Amino acid sequence: MRYDEVYHQSTPSEELVRQLQAMPKAEIHVHLEGSTSPELIFRMAHRNKIPLPVTTIEEWKTFYAFRDFNHFIEIYMLTVSCMLTPQDFTEMVVDFMARQSAQNIRYSEVFFSPALHTHRLPSGVILHALAEGVRLGKEQHGVDITFLPDISRQNCIEKDPQREVLEFALAARDLGIGSGLSIAGMEIGYPSNLFKDVFDEARRQGLHVVAHAGETGDHRIVRDVLQVLQPERIGHGMGALGDPQLVAELCRRQIPIEVSPQSNYCTRVIPLDQPHPIRRMVDLGLNVTVNSDDPPMFSTDLNNEYVTLAAQGFSFEELWKLNCNGLLASFLESDRKGRMLLEWENFQPNN
Repeated sequence: MRYDEVYHQSTPSEELVRQLQAMPKAEIHVHLEGSTSPELIFRMAHRNKIPLPVTTIEEWKTFYAFRDFNHFIEIYMLTVSCMLTPQDFTEMVVDFMARQSAQNIRYSEVFFSPALHTHRLPSGVILHALAEGVRLGKEQHGVDITFLPDISRQNCIEKDPQREVLEFALAARDLGIGSGLSIAGMEIGYPSNLFKDVFDEARRQGLHVVAHAGETGDHRIVRDVLQVLQPERIGHGMGALGDPQLVAELCRRQIPIEVSPQSNYCTRVIPLDQPHPIRRMVDLGLNVTVNSDDPPMFSTDLNNEYVTLAAQGFSFEELWKLNCNGLLASFLESDRKGRMLLEWENFQPNN
């Protein structure tokens, strides 16, 4: 959605919009499957002979009008069913990196859900298709990404599927295209103790660990995830606001929170006529980052996320700080992160 289709206080100036587009960026919460353009999904569906409930690309684009979070998951799974061949995965990565480059997003940490695909293609085939996409994307667009394979809670209740995702994450690291393990999907009804062993093993083997929590679930789910899975970052995290003691703990530990405003509006987690709670999160002292989650599905991109917040009263200085938070919270090796930070210090928004 555009910024003016949700709650806004004002229209950002053209100069501020230009500054936000021009600033170098990092993004640490974005899903490859949900970031694939509707045009590419439409082509893949026809190429792979997957029936869609529409006949034109225009109808397909309007199909992404979500009633709620569950409807979003339903459409998400339909798009995933179109991803069948190594060519599909390579094209998805190159397509994604081209759009990141166009927004001046220099580095991205990208979720990928192996369990949604490995019943159709072997893990090794998918991994090498992704690696080829990363190679081509770097060559053609000059940006970098790393993958965070994630466990879909509702699809990986048993130990074997969880272990398969962990093995995929370790293989991605060995190929130089992965850095951690994540958990996503439905929150309610899937307690963290179901996934504790695989997270403990991921940490033991040197993977970073992150977790979606507090998107549709309340503070009890965020606390459960924090205590049991011990993630280094939390995706969404808004549910934590219902517990002042939990907020104080998150502030004290400065655990990065990956916030995606337009996603929350589009899935109706936040009413369209209400300000996003990210302002409250920032004012409370939480370590907040800004992200786009599944941008084509929500008719957004990272630039639009920043413009949306500008329209809700954030200054350029505040938004620049949130952007820097994202780079600091990333899993880049420390020397490379330091070089990027030095480069960013020389960014002049008015040039």
